Amino acid sequence: MGIVRFSVVTAFPEYFEAFLNTSIIGRAVKEAKIEVEIVNLRDYASNRYGQIDDYSYGGGGMVIMPEPLYKALEDIKSAGSCVVYPSPQGVVLTQDLVEALTKKDHIVLICGHYEGIDERFVEKCVDLEISIGDYVLTGGELPAMVIIDAISRLIPGVVGKEEAVSEDSFYKGMLDYPHYTRPVNWQGLEVPKELTSGNHQEAATWRRREAAARTLRRRPDLLSRAGIRPYLTKGVYLMLAHYPVLNKSGNVVTSAVTGLDLHDISRSCMTFGVDKFLVVTPLRLQREMVSKIAGHWQKAHEMGLNPLRAEALNLLKVIGSIDSGLAWIEKKEREKPLVVATTAKQVKGALPYLELKRIALEKDVPLCILFGTSWGLADEVFDHVDLVLKPIMGGNGEYNHLSVRSAVAVVLDRLFGWR
Repeated sequence: MGIVRFSVVTAFPEYFEAFLNTSIIGRAVKEAKIEVEIVNLRDYASNRYGQIDDYSYGGGGMVIMPEPLYKALEDIKSAGSCVVYPSPQGVVLTQDLVEALTKKDHIVLICGHYEGIDERFVEKCVDLEISIGDYVLTGGELPAMVIIDAISRLIPGVVGKEEAVSEDSFYKGMLDYPHYTRPVNWQGLEVPKELTSGNHQEAATWRRREAAARTLRRRPDLLSRAGIRPYLTKGVYLMLAHYPVLNKSGNVVTSAVTGLDLHDISRSCMTFGVDKFLVVTPLRLQREMVSKIAGHWQKAHEMGLNPLRAEALNLLKVIGSIDSGLAWIEKKEREKPLVVATTAKQVKGALPYLELKRIALEKDVPLCILFGTSWGLADEVFDHVDLVLKPIMGGNGEYNHLSVRSAVAVVLDRLFGWR
């Protein structure tokens, strides 16, 4: 990433003196991590009196005229400039938008004042209007500082510890965890023992759980874009059932295991942090085939094969029944898993993904997500699961006949992918 260059067009350049010479932003400017140019709009005034504004047509307050803004912009912009106007009418500033703006080489920030700026300039010259919240300020200078600060801290080297950025609120969809410093006891309030024990793993687990709890209490809406896997302290398991499943006629059958499913689902599991991929088939020959495929890839290194594929296929475990798979998980975790079935059908009481995320975070128990092959899980299976997920629906009517490996990727991304 190259140096991000900011140009701020303002009628009040003195606003920025302390901001650009203080703390992290001041150091970033001094070390040439970012470049900030303050452009005095009055230098482009329409007359010798320095006039940049006039009365609003139709009544109201003062509005900044388009011509001074246009002259200033023409003087500073380049081919790759992104012109941003902080405005209450703009899109709300989010971490996603901040990350997108870090890809721009040159950001021009137009600071309005009074009643704002002439709409014709906005229509002709502005690429993006941004709001920092649903309230009104006296001018665009404070929002411009907010935008510069938010973008700058994502530039490598601006913040001393890059892991501090990745743990910030919103960076991975969740709110940040609580922070403490000395003394250990302040006015009768103790620092949590998990942070003073010296056990770094214990501290990391406590922080993830507190971040999840805080998000659930204060901003549960954020869960829709958050990947929850790092915040679950127990294992996550994916079970692919080849029995009991339905065929096209609605009869209970045993479906065939396919190598393509094993390879693709293993890679999805590895990508999203699933601990084990359990393949259910009562047929001995099918179980032997799964074991043979997994064994082949366990020798990937000595055979010159892709070691990443081998790592993913090491997640495979073949079992004879759903019940034996759940018993294996319970024994491994020393706790019964929360069993969640998936389906392509409309099932009464099925949960949306956001609700499953909330439940998984609140309960923090082992999680087993159950998929069926062929035409889906047999009806009897749904009588023995804890929850059922709503079917995957796209934007093309009622058609939702995805392959199981596609469905697995979508479900895992919705639950454990972030943004």
